[in-house]
Amino acid sequence: MMKQYEKWLAVANNSILASIGGLVLTILVAYPLANAFSLGIQVMAHIGTLFFAVGVKVSYVARLTFLSKLGRPVH
Repeated sequence: MMKQYEKWLAVANNSILASIGGLVLTILVAYPLANAFSLGIQVMAHIGTLFFAVGVKVSYVARLTFLSKLGRPVH
């Protein structure tokens, strides 16, 4: 069972990184680089910002859960 938690911890960690990357990208497209993109792309970037922010939060909660299950310190 511990091996499963290790696997899911790695998935949660990778999901946090991917979500942060997507969040940064969508923020750049939605705000400072908005003039370089069409209105449709800007709308998708604003919506993506919401989704990636939720992804960071859900992944972080999953990370804390799996750290706890593994008996490791939860920060």
